[in-house]
Amino acid sequence: MIVTDYLVIGSGIAGLTFAVKIASKLKDKTICIVTKADEDESNTKYAQGGVAVVLDFKEDSFQKHITDTLIAGDGLCDDAVVKMVVEEGPKRFKDLQNWGASFDQNKTGVLNLGKEGGHSENRIVHHKDITGYEIETLLLKRVHELKNVMVLNHHFAVDLITEHHLKTDKHEDISCYGAYVLNQETGTIETIKARSTLLATGGIGKVYGHTTNPNIATGDGIAMAFRAKAYISDMEFIQFHPTVLHDKNQGQSFLISEAVRGFGAYLRNKKGQRFMLDYDERGELASRDIVARCIDNELKNTGEPCVYLDCTHITSKKFKSHFPNIYNECASRNINIEKAWIPIVPASHYLCGGIEVDNNGKTSIGNLFACGECSRTGLHGANRLASNSLLESLVYAHNVYHYMSTHPTALTSKNIPDWDDKGTIEINSFFIHQKTEELQYIMREYVGIVRSNERLLKASEQLAILYQEIEALYKTSKLNTTLCELRNMVNVAYLIINQSIERKENRGGYFNIDMLEKIKVFENGIA
Repeated sequence: MIVTDYLVIGSGIAGLTFAVKIASKLKDKTICIVTKADEDESNTKYAQGGVAVVLDFKEDSFQKHITDTLIAGDGLCDDAVVKMVVEEGPKRFKDLQNWGASFDQNKTGVLNLGKEGGHSENRIVHHKDITGYEIETLLLKRVHELKNVMVLNHHFAVDLITEHHLKTDKHEDISCYGAYVLNQETGTIETIKARSTLLATGGIGKVYGHTTNPNIATGDGIAMAFRAKAYISDMEFIQFHPTVLHDKNQGQSFLISEAVRGFGAYLRNKKGQRFMLDYDERGELASRDIVARCIDNELKNTGEPCVYLDCTHITSKKFKSHFPNIYNECASRNINIEKAWIPIVPASHYLCGGIEVDNNGKTSIGNLFACGECSRTGLHGANRLASNSLLESLVYAHNVYHYMSTHPTALTSKNIPDWDDKGTIEINSFFIHQKTEELQYIMREYVGIVRSNERLLKASEQLAILYQEIEALYKTSKLNTTLCELRNMVNVAYLIINQSIERKENRGGYFNIDMLEKIKVFENGIA
């Protein structure tokens, strides 16, 4: 058994920021970070755009950022949370700068603020087009400088330890005492006991197969919290990024940042028409949910596999300066952006819902906290405003740190049993791969950008069969990462489908064709 004061599951911006802060403050306490891949593999690493934060108070203001966030969230944001996050933003961004993070500046040394879809002013702080990578690298460096932090790479969190595992007779109040973790190098299940546990496990993109997320984004934290009976909400609000490089192969896809459209790129169909102006007066700078639906509509109307992002009118020098990673990726695929349009399609990108938390990151389960994309704070509502995700992680990681450091809890004296896998057998990996593809097909086909009541019911019926198969497999098999990930993705798919069925109106990222009269954008012809 590993005993630690604070267990962090996940190594993106949320988990690492919390770990750096609490380890620096409480030097006599220990922090254990569990990550199922290499420590730098997270959704944060692939965040291109930047951090949305108000810094230029001559042109911008907190109220403008608040208004933009509320508009994107389509009436479902928590106003108080939006105000808190936006107003805390500059201080939390300053933390990154104080730690040594580098962000783009103009010739006079002033931060170069970008603009993205849904923003009324330039307020996106960025490091070229690899902002997330810059932040991730910095935070890992800080973590390794702290002697009271232990990082366990290639350790997969299987389940949270609660009263269920303690086999107590009655447990109306549920608390978390740590987690059972699979050491992927030895194949053994280890027990980690902790005063408090923070879930910072990122997104769910792999549930759809075609996604901008890395392969690790299988919704593990949400699934574990769900099985532990935590409150989960707003799972129907999946954000599909409108501009992902078209690739016939499934899996993680290369994202063309929102900032490219903010920089002046046009969306065109095969005929060369700038179709976005037919749907929304903001054109390419409409919010992501609208742009994704418009592209989806163009593809369905034309039968074409993709639309295009036209950057040919942007000078090569400027594009290379701002988006070197995107430029090089296109060049490696023989796309000359000076002369050719970039083929793009929407792909699963970000989850706006998740584990319900309060302003301190507390879940409905005792001693269990959540932060980052796996949490539902109320900031995003029905649709996330571009680049508000890194901001949210910074603010809530700080809030969790402040709460935990001022509200210490004791290690439980309860006896925690070791994991028991007697009588289990090895599982065929091909079968798991086959069932994973089956799940991803269900989600893409029936629970995608545009949904319907009939398709959601079909998805529910097919998932129920898959669930029974996977649960039977889980109970009889020796655990491995792919089986646990599939089980988690089935749990996440269940939440997305059921909460989609429960929603009776179109809002933000949720769009059901059986509710057409309730969506204004349909007046402009989206079918």
